[in-house]
Order: sequence, then C-alpha cells, then structure tokens
Amino acid sequence: MATPACGRKRNIEPRKGYWTLPAGFMELRETLMEGAARETDEEAGAHILMQALFTIIDVPRVGQVHFFFRAELQSPVFNPGHETQEARLFAETEIPWDDLAFKTVKETLRHYFEDRAKGEFGLHTLAIH
Repeated sequence: MATPACGRKRNIEPRKGYWTLPAGFMELRETLMEGAARETDEEAGAHILMQALFTIIDVPRVGQVHFFFRAELQSPVFNPGHETQEARLFAETEIPWDDLAFKTVKETLRHYFEDRAKGEFGLHTLAIH
C-alpha cells in the first residue's frame, strides 16, 4: 500500500463529526513546526518525525493562514485526545472526501496525492475565499 494519510474525526465544533488532518492554533513561544508536532500529538496521539512544510493556505474571510507539514509516522498506534472521536490511516481510495471538515484539508490532501504520484513533494501556496 502506498503511504497513507492520517486523519482524525473531530469531537469539537466547528464541524464536529467530520474528518480533518491534525491541526490547531500555535501557542506562545513555539515555532511553526513545534506547533504542528504538538497538535499532531494532542489530537491524534501519533508519534511522528516532522518533515517539510507542504501547504500554506490563506483563508482571508476568517483572518487565518493554515500551514500543513508532511510527517513520517513512526508507529501505527494512535492515542487521540479528547478533541478527537477517532484517528486512523486512510489509503487514497478511502478518503471520505464528502465528510472532510475544511476546504484547506481537502486542498492539502489533493496536492499530497498529486505530488506522491509524481514522486516529488513541493511547497504549495494558495488562497481559499
């Protein structure tokens, strides 16, 4: 099986019950990469090795910029926190596209699978209005 994507089902609003990638807000005095690793641990309980920044997505209507990194999963065991109903791996054919919580997640996954098929990963920047 090709490298799967890690997803988590949200246990909080907005979009409770929908699937997303581990993500969240940064805390004071942490780097962007530290924040991404912390959120992955808190929300999915996944042991990872951080890799390169993958997508930068401007979302001006809510005054946010979403950053997604790639990561290498070090163990198939998940121990999600209270903000997550379920955490699991998805093959590309299993992604619940109609049940994804946010457009930024859908765009990030779309770029991920396109890049994986090409055999090289780039940095993607876009805006969602």
